[in-house]
Amino acid sequence: MKTRLVPNTDLHLSVVGFGCWAIGKTYWGDDVDDATSKRAVRAALDTGINWFDTAPLYGEGHADAVLKDALGPDRHRAIIASKVGVRFGGEGEHANSDLTAQWIVEDTEASLRRLGVETIDLLQIHWPCEKGTPLDDSLGALEGLREQGKIRYYGLCNYDAESVTRASGHEGMVSLQTPYSLLRREFEASLRSATSDLGVLVYEPLCRGLLSGKFKQQPQFPESDMRAWDERFQGARFEHARRLTADLDRVGQKVGLPTAAVSIGWAISQPGITSAIVGAKNPHQVEQNALAADMLDDPKVAKVVDRIASIHGGW
Repeated sequence: MKTRLVPNTDLHLSVVGFGCWAIGKTYWGDDVDDATSKRAVRAALDTGINWFDTAPLYGEGHADAVLKDALGPDRHRAIIASKVGVRFGGEGEHANSDLTAQWIVEDTEASLRRLGVETIDLLQIHWPCEKGTPLDDSLGALEGLREQGKIRYYGLCNYDAESVTRASGHEGMVSLQTPYSLLRREFEASLRSATSDLGVLVYEPLCRGLLSGKFKQQPQFPESDMRAWDERFQGARFEHARRLTADLDRVGQKVGLPTAAVSIGWAISQPGITSAIVGAKNPHQVEQNALAADMLDDPKVAKVVDRIASIHGGW
């Protein structure tokens, strides 16, 4: 497994990271069980994946507990990235982002307890504040946590280029997490230039599994799976993705890679990308995802995928 250095840090991240949302169970269907999730985490370590991206939102802390138990005495082998700022609403209400200094501290302390660690390697603001807190105030709170040794570095998730540029002046600010895939390419606009001196951690490179090659026809998900109401899995949008994925599958057959690895491999081959965060429910998915690193040995494959994507066009 290849690694890349996050600029201005000593964090060498594997080019494929393990996304922990699915192992939190909530929103990911009825087929997630903790024992299998823990085996998936262990499989990640075995394949050379060295970092894990979690968040309080993932099962309201359940993913943290599963990750802690799965890593066990091998905690020292893992770089843990988490997030901060989510405040849960009442029953039936969507969580919102509270980035006041007080909540950032409380939320971080709770994550440290759940994860069973004294320091979080990378703490990221989950999404922009919905309480009106100025970004500089929130970053100041994160800087205070860094000075106390409770976090090593911090970053942003789901922010625009203007905010990223403004935040880059803070010493501990080292990364942006943003969506990026063959089907979602907003990063290629102003964000790419805004992150030239930052680590870029992309999520949903498989578009919630849509680009994995798993779905040959429109799937039916249980209501416990958020993809049941995700419009990307329905109608013309799904059919567009299915045709694209069929071509990716043919590429994979020629180079000996699963379709999921081709999709992820394209993302990590793009300029400015440090690593891709990929979720998994079981060890087999982890092993397939990890093969994406092999595409870096042959840049021509990503160029072929580029041509295929240009033929299919956007949604």
